Amino acid sequence: MRLELERRGFRVLEATDGAEAVAVAASDQPDIVLMDIGLPVMDGIEATRRIRAQEAARGMLIVALTAHHETEYRANALAAGCDAYLTKPIDFDWLIDLLGRLLP
Repeated sequence: MRLELERRGFRVLEATDGAEAVAVAASDQPDIVLMDIGLPVMDGIEATRRIRAQEAARGMLIVALTAHHETEYRANALAAGCDAYLTKPIDFDWLIDLLGRLLP
């Protein structure tokens, strides 16, 4: 995913677990976070809650990416503060279109 996004002109930051995702969001304040729900250490739902609790993250967009198609996961992600919920496999053209609509 990183290479495809960079090829399309996006600057990509990565985190290997949920705790690192929270730290990266706080330090780098990206415009958008593509949050894997199944992250180790701290799952993407909790990481989203913690990012949303940060004052600097108020306008940040968070898109959940997951292999879980169940309605419960979607509801939990949106309740935690995700702006959109995408299931894998990700259609990159559709993702780029979504990012174009969400980003200023």
